[in-house]
Amino acid sequence: MGVKSLIIKRHLQDYPTPATTWVDYLPSNIRPYCYLARVHRPSGILLLFYPCAWSVTMTCYALSTPMTTAWTYLGFFLIASQVFCAAGCIIDDMWDKDIDAATSRTRKRPLAAGDLSMFQAFVFLILHLTIGIWLFMQLNDYSLVLGISSLVLVVLYPTTKRVIDWPQAMLGMCFSWGSFLGTASVAGAVDWHIYIPLYMGGICWTIVYDTCYARQDKDEDIKNGVHSTAVIFGDQIRPILIMFSCVLCSLVSYAGVLNGHGVPFFIGVALGAYHLVGLVARIDFENKESCDACLINNTWFGFWVWAGAIVDYVMKIQ
Repeated sequence: MGVKSLIIKRHLQDYPTPATTWVDYLPSNIRPYCYLARVHRPSGILLLFYPCAWSVTMTCYALSTPMTTAWTYLGFFLIASQVFCAAGCIIDDMWDKDIDAATSRTRKRPLAAGDLSMFQAFVFLILHLTIGIWLFMQLNDYSLVLGISSLVLVVLYPTTKRVIDWPQAMLGMCFSWGSFLGTASVAGAVDWHIYIPLYMGGICWTIVYDTCYARQDKDEDIKNGVHSTAVIFGDQIRPILIMFSCVLCSLVSYAGVLNGHGVPFFIGVALGAYHLVGLVARIDFENKESCDACLINNTWFGFWVWAGAIVDYVMKIQ
């Protein structure tokens, strides 16, 4: 056994055993598929959903649509977020099978652990993509094309971890695509001068939360040749992420100004900013549990921005 293998083995032994989840009580033949789709971690679904929710609510506000329109599309995108989050996780795990097996945090994922074969994962992926495309087909033609085009980014994302130092930016392009798709589904088009700032803000948000999350894998990523902002930001990670948080809030606020929003929207952004900057200021980047918790707690930023938008919308149409 080589030196590198010994180091990896030691890391695997030192890493705590994952906690039991509700998935562990399901039948053993179903369990690996649930873990592959990350159904036990709803934070990923919410992080994908909130840019859609911001966009839908902002568009409904601008058009003064009935509340039923907003709730219909919000429900639709919550379901779609579950489907496409799972599809993205499957694609990522298929690309990263060997890397996951050599990384403490991910070594028990179904493909890395050998609980599922690549063929089984591929069939599961096709099922999710079929459902996802069917969901897109329920939208207008413009949204259908826009939605399907996002799949190119989803497939390319895993490769960026091998070739560029900013894979989190590509992940942000994937997770923030709902900023365009949400408004397109309601309005049938995208007002680019409003929603490009919102999209860019979403990318900054992804860089913040995924850099915090990836920091727990920094040492092993370096050994395995995985590129990450969690590595290149080095000792300046905290001030850099606070800077991205400020840019994020500025861009979302700017989109709100362009969309003609009132005070409740900006109160929501302010509450989200307070929460986000507090998270980045408090996180212990040397503690795996702290890095993991930061990802989960980032969903509250998305909630506060959406809450401000929905309150503003309700007050306008009443």
